[in-house]
Amino acid sequence: MYRAIARNKRNTVFIILLFVVLIGALGWLAAYIYNSYTILVVVMIGAVLYALFQYYLASSQALSMSGAVPIQKADNPRLWNIVENLSITTGTPMPAVYIVNDPAPNAFATGRDPQHASVAATTGLLDIMTDAELEGVMAHELGHVRNYDIRLGMIVFGLTVAIGFIADIFLRMAFFGGNRNNNNGGNPVVLVFGLIAAIVAPLVATLVQLAVSRQREYLADATGAMTTRHPDALASALQKLEAYGRPMRKQNSSMAHLWINDPLKPGLMARLFSTHPPIPQRVERLHEMGGSF
Repeated sequence: MYRAIARNKRNTVFIILLFVVLIGALGWLAAYIYNSYTILVVVMIGAVLYALFQYYLASSQALSMSGAVPIQKADNPRLWNIVENLSITTGTPMPAVYIVNDPAPNAFATGRDPQHASVAATTGLLDIMTDAELEGVMAHELGHVRNYDIRLGMIVFGLTVAIGFIADIFLRMAFFGGNRNNNNGGNPVVLVFGLIAAIVAPLVATLVQLAVSRQREYLADATGAMTTRHPDALASALQKLEAYGRPMRKQNSSMAHLWINDPLKPGLMARLFSTHPPIPQRVERLHEMGGSF
C-alpha cells in the first residue's frame, strides 16, 4: 500500500513533466510556423499558471461540472454514516460528502490530498445499492483518497483539458489566422505537420489519462476490499453498476476517469478509449481476494 502511494507521488511528477513537454512542443511548433517565439513564451507561462490553478481549483471544477451538491448528516444519514465510519476505520480525515441528482448509478472522489478530499454518489447509486454494497463503493472511493489517486487524477484532468484547449487554438490559427507572408506560414509541409501535431497531442494526453486511470481503479478496488474485509460486496456493487449503468446526464470526457464506472455513452470508440478496466475483470480479481480472506 505504502509503495503504491509513493509510486503515485512519483507518477505525479513524471506526468506533469510529460504534459509540460507536450505543451511546450505545441507552443514551439506554433512559434516556428508563425515565426514568433513570443507564442512559445506565452504558452509556457500560461501552462504553468493554468497548472497551478488546476492544482488548487480543479476539484471544485469537477464537482461543479458533475452537478454535485454538498450534504450534511441530516440530509442523508445513510451515506454520511457509511463515509464517516470508513474514515474512522482507515484513519482518513472525513471528506466532504456530495450527492449528484442523476439516475445513473455512479460515484467519484476528488481533491488534492486526504485533507482536502470530497466524495460524491449519485441518487441512482443510493437507490440500487444495499448498505454493504454502498460501503464497498465508498471504501473504493476512499481508497482513491488514501492512495493519492485524487491528486494524480486532478492533475491529469486539468492538463488534459489544457492540451485540448491549446490544440484547438493551434488548429484555429492554422486555418484562420497567422502570417501567411512568412516562409513557414506559407509552407504546406510545415502547416500539415503542425496540424498533425495538434491532433496527435490531445490523443497522447488521453492515452496517458487512460493508462493511469485503469491501474488506479484496480488498486482502489483492492484498497476498498481490504478496508471492509468484504470484497464480494464490492464485486456485487460493480455487477450492479454494469447491469444498471447508463450514461450520465452531465457528461464530460475530461473527468470520466474520476468516476467508479465509465459515465460516457456506450459504443465501439467509447469502449476502446474507456477510462476504466472491464468490470468482469475487476469482479474476478475481487472474488480471488475474497477467497484469501
